[in-house]
Amino acid sequence: MRWLENWFERHEPKGRWSWMESTYDAFRTFAFAPNRVTNSGCHVRDAVDLKRAMITVVIALIPAMLFGMWNIGYQSLHAGFWQNFWFGFLRMLPMLAVSYIVGLSIEFTFAQIRHHQVNEGYLVTGFLIPMIVPVTTPLWQLAIAVAFAVLIGKEVFGGTGMNFLNPALVARAFLFFSYPTRMSGDSVWVAADLWGTDGITSATPLAELAAGMKPTASALDMFIGTIPGSTCETSVIAILIGAAILLMTGIASWRIILSVMIGGGLMGLVLNYDCQIPFYYHYLMGGFMFGAVFMATDPVTAAQTNIGKWIYGLLIGAFAVMLRVINLAYPEGMMLSILLMNCFAPLIDHCVVAQNIRRRKRR
Repeated sequence: MRWLENWFERHEPKGRWSWMESTYDAFRTFAFAPNRVTNSGCHVRDAVDLKRAMITVVIALIPAMLFGMWNIGYQSLHAGFWQNFWFGFLRMLPMLAVSYIVGLSIEFTFAQIRHHQVNEGYLVTGFLIPMIVPVTTPLWQLAIAVAFAVLIGKEVFGGTGMNFLNPALVARAFLFFSYPTRMSGDSVWVAADLWGTDGITSATPLAELAAGMKPTASALDMFIGTIPGSTCETSVIAILIGAAILLMTGIASWRIILSVMIGGGLMGLVLNYDCQIPFYYHYLMGGFMFGAVFMATDPVTAAQTNIGKWIYGLLIGAFAVMLRVINLAYPEGMMLSILLMNCFAPLIDHCVVAQNIRRRKRR
């Protein structure tokens, strides 16, 4: 790739184009790991910088994305494999384009104004947002939600690493509370056919649970993901493949993932008298597994201490199931549970560190 490196060296902005340094740096460091180190203090030399870590997360999301594309066509057409996939691909491509165009435009604008490096976090956020919303979300609403998430959820706090709320979930929450009819109901989960045929509408398992019914889909169907739901959240198999990639590369915390599962399972057992479904159904319905693997483990907004990660994850899982069962107005409790615990993560870490200090003083 020496030719590409030479191309970047020849086109480094100078003179009247020096104001483009932030944009140039973003593309160069995306292609090649930078050789910069900190000016003071302790540091570790490692080729896996923030951009490389973000790309690893994107790779882990690809199985869920590919299955989600196929499932969009399957829920809408019930046609052959490639016809289903192509239909879903055509539905997802504009959503991905809008997410990245709007989000990166804001990121680059802020970087140029501040004369800072372009934040790498949106590589993942831009990929996540179209995956966690209904496929029928209008593009203009998606654009507004993306702008809100980047501006209010991240940039006002200083950009990537400074935000205390997960930006992708901020976008989903914005859509949920601003356009509730576009985020709930049977028809929003099935895309209209580009060729004029009607989609086959059916309730999601969570909608059936909220209505007091046991989900009609089998546990196997929910595990595979052949059910209506948010674009790429339905397949537990695809999500577990992504979880394996994140855990093997050390990007995600196994403590958070495991504790979310334990917390959700325990609360499911406690509330089983009211819910009348096996506790493990909560793992298979809605965005529980997707949230546990890709949202709760966000290293910026999650707890940082090891004990804090256990507390943080247990509370996310418990609150998610509690909201699903008790508060039927919000059948998908994972989003609100993670956002709530994002707010309390610094307090959890503070209490854990303070307790460690007190214990050391006693010794």
